[in-house]
Amino acid sequence: MSHEERGIILTTKLLPTIGQRGRDGVFDYYAGGCYTTRMSWEENLITDTEQIGALIRETRRIAVLGIKTEAQLDQPSVYVPKYMFDAGFEIVPVPVYYPDVKEIFGLTVYRKLGEIPGEIDMVDVFRRSPDIRGHIEEIIEKRPKSVWFQSGIRNDAAAEIFAKAGIKVVQDR
Repeated sequence: MSHEERGIILTTKLLPTIGQRGRDGVFDYYAGGCYTTRMSWEENLITDTEQIGALIRETRRIAVLGIKTEAQLDQPSVYVPKYMFDAGFEIVPVPVYYPDVKEIFGLTVYRKLGEIPGEIDMVDVFRRSPDIRGHIEEIIEKRPKSVWFQSGIRNDAAAEIFAKAGIKVVQDR
């Protein structure tokens, strides 16, 4: 039985690894000079206030997928990232629409998460629940530490995929 089938993930990123089957049939991996720890993927589903607070404190750089322009300032997909920007977070705008827009809040716009240079701590998602499916692959490839589905947005299937990939997930907050 594979580690995915048993509901166990490895806490490393996609690094070169050497695998060895443990006594329980689950692979332990050696990467970068230390063995990884195994944990249930469900531990990556963040629901309680304390965990959410810790996640926010660990976050500095946030890609906002589905951000709109300043012209829609009355919408959460603009005023939430604006608040985060004003609070000192580094915001990376990734609008889905507005192909002619080059900057939002004076920040360079990227059309895909993979175009963003460097690492991302969080992908903040402002997309309708069914539309998240179209972004799963690019989010997995970018390997953020967390994904946050904003208030009213919930996609349990996508959340499970991210959690199994070792990405922390907050939904409907």
